[in-house]
Amino acid sequence: MDKQTPAPAARPAGAVDLSWCRAEFPALQLTVNGHPAAFLDGPGGTQVPQAVIEAMAAYLIKKNANTHGAFLTSRATDETIAAARAALADFLGASPGEIAFGANMTTLNFNLARAIGRTLRPGDEIVVTELDHDANVSPWLVLEEQGAVIRWLPVDPETCTLDLDRLGDLLGRRTRVVAIGWASNAVGTVNDVARAVRMAHEAGALAVVDAVHYAPHAPIDVRAVGCDFLLCSAYKFFGPHVGVLYGRRAAFEALATYRVRPQSPSAPEKIETGTLNHEGLAGAAAAVDFIARLGRRYVDTFRSVLGDAAGRRAEILAAMHAIEAHEAPLAARLREGLASLPGVRVYGPPEGHPRTPTVSFTVAGHHPADVARHLAERGLFVWDGDFYAVTLIERLGLKESGGLVRVGLAPYNTAEEIDRLLAAVEELTRKG
Repeated sequence: MDKQTPAPAARPAGAVDLSWCRAEFPALQLTVNGHPAAFLDGPGGTQVPQAVIEAMAAYLIKKNANTHGAFLTSRATDETIAAARAALADFLGASPGEIAFGANMTTLNFNLARAIGRTLRPGDEIVVTELDHDANVSPWLVLEEQGAVIRWLPVDPETCTLDLDRLGDLLGRRTRVVAIGWASNAVGTVNDVARAVRMAHEAGALAVVDAVHYAPHAPIDVRAVGCDFLLCSAYKFFGPHVGVLYGRRAAFEALATYRVRPQSPSAPEKIETGTLNHEGLAGAAAAVDFIARLGRRYVDTFRSVLGDAAGRRAEILAAMHAIEAHEAPLAARLREGLASLPGVRVYGPPEGHPRTPTVSFTVAGHHPADVARHLAERGLFVWDGDFYAVTLIERLGLKESGGLVRVGLAPYNTAEEIDRLLAAVEELTRKG
């Protein structure tokens, strides 16, 4: 375990109940076999509030056109894209000109890796981790084809953590990229990415952070972290399927991207291949506005940890602190309940280590897919498998047995849903 991982920033004590926001999500009215649906599948994508649905529909009804035309709907589309860049810049603590969009994080990261790859020489080195989702691994492994050398930062399978002291041993004069996830989508481990970025920069390397799993659960400040590139996905924080790439301006401008000849050679457009998903961008901006609206009532509560943030940025930060304060006690309740059940093993970092509200487990004698089906019949939506964290699942020795059962929390989840899940898992353990 990285012994120098800092504790989360101090914030006002006590849990925050965000269950009032459930009314914003139409999908929560779904029932399964007479049970209300409990969407505990957040790490694979959250549900969408009504405001996001309406923003996407409004774009398609009133603004649907391609870009840079002289006519009304085309100008409205240009404004939609600009508004989305501004919204995601506020979400990440960046500038609008540092925000690019794509089909999804994976596609953007392949584009990023290919662009960086054009500058590499045989023998140049790239560091990846055994903890990461494969979307921040395979794009870099591909560069082995042109002579790049991949260095792996190992995961400790007992604690599901990375030891950043060992990162120092992997860095050298040929290191060009350090690719690290902010949080594990499989087991919730939060990494000290600011320290990893500093170490990468001291070695003269670029730092690429996968924040897809972290972004829905805690505040992000790309300036404070200092990364060169950061990726996330709007559908993990109440939006549609849109990938987001932040690029530090100087690093972004230096990229030699692949593009069609008429495409702008400047950031951020230089990495955006083809026509963007305009209605998706309208939805992504609306998702950020939903988060800001959620946080508006908590700005005073969290004022002591908002720094000099103002306006929408302050509301977003307050919301993310409130989301943490809502989700953490629920996740602790879930971990404690699962750990008390016979035959259930919970995977993840030790208590006290920073983590997201993602809880993964196995049930002795039951394949993870069978556990997920048992829960699904009771209206409890969870994931099973490797969740594309293929190396981690191999290192945990779970590949052949079907991986893990994964539960992930969002602001619309409740203690009652946690108790329903625990009761359903207990029922399964009694079957032997």
